[in-house]
Amino acid sequence: MRYGFKKYTSEPILENHLNLGGKNPAGEEIGVTSRYFTRNKKPWIGVMGEFHFSRCDRKYWHRELCKMKAGGVNIVSTYLLWIYHEEIEGEFDFSGDNDVRAFIEECKEIGLDAVIRVGPWAHGECRNGGFPDWLLKKPYKLRDNNAEYLEKARIWYGKIYEQLKGLFYKDGGNIIAVQIENELTDNAEHLARLKEIAAECGLTAPLYTVTGWNSALGAKIPVDEVVPVFGGYCEAPWEDHTEKLSPSPHYFFNKMRNDSAIGTDLIANAEDDGWRLPYEKYPFATCELGGGIQVTHHRRPIIKPMDIYAVSLVKLGDGNNLIGYYMYHGGTNQIGKNSTFNESRATGYPNDYPILSYDFQAPLSEYGEVREQYGLLNMLHMFAQDFGEVIAPMEAIDAEASVGADDVSSLRYGMRTNGKSGFVFVNHYQRLTRLEDINNAVIDAGAAVFPPIDVKGEVSFFMPFNMDMDGAVLEYATAQPLCREGDTYFFAEIPNIKAEYKFSRGNAKIVTIPFEQAKYMRKLSGEVYIGGGCNLYEENGKIYSAEDGVFECMKWNGGEFEKFIVNQLYTAANVTIEDISSAPFEPEYKEELNIGGERRVSWKRITVDSDYGFAEIEYAGDAAQIYADGRLVADDYYYGKLWRVPCGLLYGRECYMAVSEMRNDFYREF
Repeated sequence: MRYGFKKYTSEPILENHLNLGGKNPAGEEIGVTSRYFTRNKKPWIGVMGEFHFSRCDRKYWHRELCKMKAGGVNIVSTYLLWIYHEEIEGEFDFSGDNDVRAFIEECKEIGLDAVIRVGPWAHGECRNGGFPDWLLKKPYKLRDNNAEYLEKARIWYGKIYEQLKGLFYKDGGNIIAVQIENELTDNAEHLARLKEIAAECGLTAPLYTVTGWNSALGAKIPVDEVVPVFGGYCEAPWEDHTEKLSPSPHYFFNKMRNDSAIGTDLIANAEDDGWRLPYEKYPFATCELGGGIQVTHHRRPIIKPMDIYAVSLVKLGDGNNLIGYYMYHGGTNQIGKNSTFNESRATGYPNDYPILSYDFQAPLSEYGEVREQYGLLNMLHMFAQDFGEVIAPMEAIDAEASVGADDVSSLRYGMRTNGKSGFVFVNHYQRLTRLEDINNAVIDAGAAVFPPIDVKGEVSFFMPFNMDMDGAVLEYATAQPLCREGDTYFFAEIPNIKAEYKFSRGNAKIVTIPFEQAKYMRKLSGEVYIGGGCNLYEENGKIYSAEDGVFECMKWNGGEFEKFIVNQLYTAANVTIEDISSAPFEPEYKEELNIGGERRVSWKRITVDSDYGFAEIEYAGDAAQIYADGRLVADDYYYGKLWRVPCGLLYGRECYMAVSEMRNDFYREF
């Protein structure tokens, strides 16, 4: 069957129309057009991953940032959560794990740009959305242009600048963007004033962003002062029910920027006053593509790698020109002097989140372990970095026929093109839904026609047509482009599709990588590596594996792959977990074990004989807590997965685990 596209028409690109952009002392420049971002006036697609410095032990920052870079991330975004830094009014803390300057400097050393999300209100599943308790007791309205609140915001912004002075792009630093507020949908005047105050305090950057979602019409924003950024999650654990969700629209090519489902637990719909966000003024940019999803007490989804990869690929096909994930690296909440810092119903919010765990089922876990979507996403990231200048100006074109939300038999496809060349995107995946196989699909991109392909199983992919390869023209390939090194182009073989390459002019050197190997392919310092079933990263000039063991890996030498060994032998701790008949003490945070009413609690003793490796804990219950020498060090809402806790949190301490009984009061997928 033939599959065509709607007629291509080129829309004009607006330039110099926003009060944004800037240069650094070296004369390098970051700008923004209506379709894409630029670096030194060339189209550019950034890959941004969220990692909260204050939710990670600083001794691991460097290593974890190296893993992020190896995963294709080139921008790190991070919240500054006000309550973490000024829990007590007038007492600011930017020390230890709160040292934002040290974190941004680590990013710069590794070669990563940074985006600071400065609030004042942040959300981030933090207590009060990040507002300190004392601020909520003030007699004036918050998130508003009254003088009293603005003065507190000015002090907060000023303290951030004191920490980050000299690290902004204009000074030769790596802070390229500042996000103002978060999920404020109906107050453009307040956002504009916050931007002015931020600039007056020294928080200046080429780009200022705000979140743009609330409904299809978009949030009300100061139109010429900021770029709205969007998101898309594969699930919505903040929904207030415990039923299975309808099929997510993020698995369909529809050029939808605004996910009106984000924040529906906290934000109201904008008033019907004729407002419409002028999307045509801005590039499609994301800051919250779900790298995973957090579990709430009442909704506990299990994320599969394709849940994440397919959404990101669809958004790239829909025109996304800033690939931003929330979260990319999970974390652990701090506990304050006066309270815990997690969002909970006890603090007036609709959701209960764990006191400590902010794992988010992210590509890099709370403890830095690699999940499978990390490698899948990197296939897109390598492409964006090596071919972003080519695809960024291309427009997204819809398929001739749209696919309905419940349609499991039609091909889901889209295209990005400049009218002569481009990329065809196909998504044959829907979370928690089986799609029917499609045989003999002939995709007609207008400027090129692909040979028949069978689209089977859970696959998402894209294929190029009329691709310029150093003067040669690749008419089509039934394989997915990954990256290039020198004059060699690397493609991934798409599952169940034979890789075919047809040139209309000349020839180029192509290496086809089996899909399972492509997941372990990395570009490190410009060189191509393939991990032998392990995830390679570079730290201080040396190649490591994120996993321990002995692995046979490969490095491209310009003509072929050469084998080398990564040897990380280790001896994991011996872990003993035994039931005990009575509680060893009254748990300090027993409310987490008794959400929704008092529950029966059982106890176990955990013993480890070294600080290396993980304690693998199988349990079934509602919530679990581990106390080491009486201090809460880890917690979990059971969602059907094995719980892995670093032995380093337990070694040399007297450790007990409390598990509360499970009831049928939450959404589950196990």
